[in-house]
Amino acid sequence: MPELPEVEALAAYLRDRAVGHRVQRLEVASFSALKTYDPAPSAVADKEIVDAGRHGKFLDVTFEGGVHLVVHLSRAGWLHYRDAFPSATPLKPGKGPIAVRVRLDDGSGFDLTEAGTQKRLAAYLVTDPALVPGIAKLGPDAFTADEATFAAAVRRRRGQLKGVLKDQSVLAGIGNAYSDEILHAAKLSPFAMSDRVTDAQMATLYEATRTVLNDAVGRSVGQKAAELKGEKRSGMKVHARTGLPCPVCGDTVREVSFADSSLQYCPTCQTGGKPLADRRLSRLVR
Repeated sequence: MPELPEVEALAAYLRDRAVGHRVQRLEVASFSALKTYDPAPSAVADKEIVDAGRHGKFLDVTFEGGVHLVVHLSRAGWLHYRDAFPSATPLKPGKGPIAVRVRLDDGSGFDLTEAGTQKRLAAYLVTDPALVPGIAKLGPDAFTADEATFAAAVRRRRGQLKGVLKDQSVLAGIGNAYSDEILHAAKLSPFAMSDRVTDAQMATLYEATRTVLNDAVGRSVGQKAAELKGEKRSGMKVHARTGLPCPVCGDTVREVSFADSSLQYCPTCQTGGKPLADRRLSRLVR
């Protein structure tokens, strides 16, 4: 799933490549992906793209006149930029991977695609990003929040740190991958409870969040959209590295599996050498 650093990089890429161009037309191939109908897709025809940014993990493309295309790429969505399209024929609604296509005046443009059978990519055409329900519920941005705001947000919700960091209403932008990386950098168990974190641990968690996200944004911004997934994987120390040695201490990276996701951690760095029990089978080790 694209998280804050990748969405930040996609926005930067669109600012560099698409801003200043006019939209020839916006085509919708997956009607289930488009969650709004007012304004209509035709409203952005001949409008200039004036900016691109993000709200947490939501990508925001702004057109002149104040219309926004807001996109949540979900687990399997992505943005593919095309220097040229193979055909000028408008897309036909169907079951292919393309959900939305934006054609620009120079023949280039971008597709919003989604792999797999579970179609969760969501696109909104709105006059104000705050009208998107997911954006309206976002907590402080994990990339820009100061330490006091960060600590207050984390302590406001009692729960295991892994889940708290992933909760977009607590902090916007962190998902499954970077929460693993942040907790590893902070040397904290993913199952540590947010209301038991000391002031010193909270300061360390904040600095780890800043460092991990800054490093990831630094690696990602400037990359082409097609290269971002590989760049994300190359920077990971524990996430998706089950069975490999921890690059910090050399211990074996372990995994806890859930129904539809998993987490990775280093026992030596994070849990005093103790393996965490699978929560589906036994009591958690904290």
